[in-house]
Amino acid sequence: MGIRSWDHRLTEARLAARWFTQYRAMDASVTSTRPVDADLDSKQPSTLHVVAWIDPVVDRIGVDPRSLYVETFWLAVLGPSATWLLRRLADRFDLEPEGFDLDLDETARSLGLGASDSRHSPLQRAVDRLARYGMARRAGDALGVRRRVPPLPRRQLLRLPTALQGRHRAWEAAEPVPNEAVRLRRRARLVALDLRDLGVDDASIERHLLRRGVHPATAFEAARWVWSPEAEGDRSCVVGGA
Repeated sequence: MGIRSWDHRLTEARLAARWFTQYRAMDASVTSTRPVDADLDSKQPSTLHVVAWIDPVVDRIGVDPRSLYVETFWLAVLGPSATWLLRRLADRFDLEPEGFDLDLDETARSLGLGASDSRHSPLQRAVDRLARYGMARRAGDALGVRRRVPPLPRRQLLRLPTALQGRHRAWEAAEPVPNEAVRLRRRARLVALDLRDLGVDDASIERHLLRRGVHPATAFEAARWVWSPEAEGDRSCVVGGA
């Protein structure tokens, strides 16, 4: 398992810093957000084409929408409906990474949001919140949605309850350095393999790793990896420390 060079890591850090600067500027400048479907008639179409929003920086440094980080910190910002919608779209992207047509009425009902027959429906408001907080954007006639969620901007972090702000500071302090990250990733995968052999599901594996102090991004990655088809092929390398 190779380790990226420090020069490459420094380049990533500069890219991340540039993205955070741009994101904070955008976040501070937004006072009102035009609904995603402002150009549509009041009658909502039955489907919405969804594609992945490609962002090289966020795709590298972000976390999965289904991770505990999003559930813990972004939930208070996005709200439950938008958070669940983002997670549902992440599941669809796993099956259809090139994009898909989202049945709006079926999606709304499956999320407990009722009918979606107008642009003021609960589902459309959830889509608008994703756009407002930078999780989605219009891409022509389609909706571009992030497959990775960026770290919470400082402006939004300061609006969280004090206890959650403290947990976020602890999360930042636990971010491993490059060499250490490789070692911790392997250790997390070893634990995940043992738990999978006992029949433990991925969500329980993630929570077990978190209780052991594993970084949230590492815990989520290990829990998803261990139940993936790639795990058996990688097992000898992980166990052997290659």
